[in-house]
Amino acid sequence: MTQLTPELVDAFRRLDTCSVSNAVETFDCRLRNEGFTDSAIRCLFERLPPVVGHAVTARIRCSAPPAVGHTYYDRTDWWNYILTLPPPRIVVVEDTDEHPGVGALVGEVHANILHALGCVAYVTNGSVRDLPRVHDIGFQLFAAHIAVSHAYVHLVDFGQPVTVGALRVASGDVLYGDRHGLLTVPEEIITRVPAEAERLLAAEREVVALCQSSTFSLEQLRIAVRRLQ
Repeated sequence: MTQLTPELVDAFRRLDTCSVSNAVETFDCRLRNEGFTDSAIRCLFERLPPVVGHAVTARIRCSAPPAVGHTYYDRTDWWNYILTLPPPRIVVVEDTDEHPGVGALVGEVHANILHALGCVAYVTNGSVRDLPRVHDIGFQLFAAHIAVSHAYVHLVDFGQPVTVGALRVASGDVLYGDRHGLLTVPEEIITRVPAEAERLLAAEREVVALCQSSTFSLEQLRIAVRRLQ
């Protein structure tokens, strides 16, 4: 597993998901319609900076009581598992109910627990709650729903691959997210992505400057856009 060094984290945080997605495409390591969440998953705090981290996966149910125990606090082994993945961490939880979002696993209390465990964000196809207080600690939320209650939320399992917003995520995958959504960054190119993203951004700025220039011409435009490949 590629370690996210402080230097690599800083390099990613200077970018955005659109730029990182463009960079990943140039390596031709996966199909261009794969590797990112669909519009079902929304970034709830658009003004917070981008997040990058190793995925920590789990599955929950909310609509009916668990067979054993009462709440997610009965599964403190889940917290031990979180610490087996290197920081920074992004928790990714699939709500497996037939109609996801009845209850929320993460609100003020659990966001603070995850934050104390080195997590920078929480991602779910289900619900979240306590938005103002979660925002105040700088903890990012990506979710499909918002709920007022935790209902019967309980852990089904953790450490298994999950699917949220059409994105398949395994524990240890590197996730990158901001106001546009989330994508996985393939491990084999992760150290090369920031530099490639910066190269593409410079090329894009040239195209934009040309389009806004009084000397704009189609011939110059055709030359400039070739640098975007």
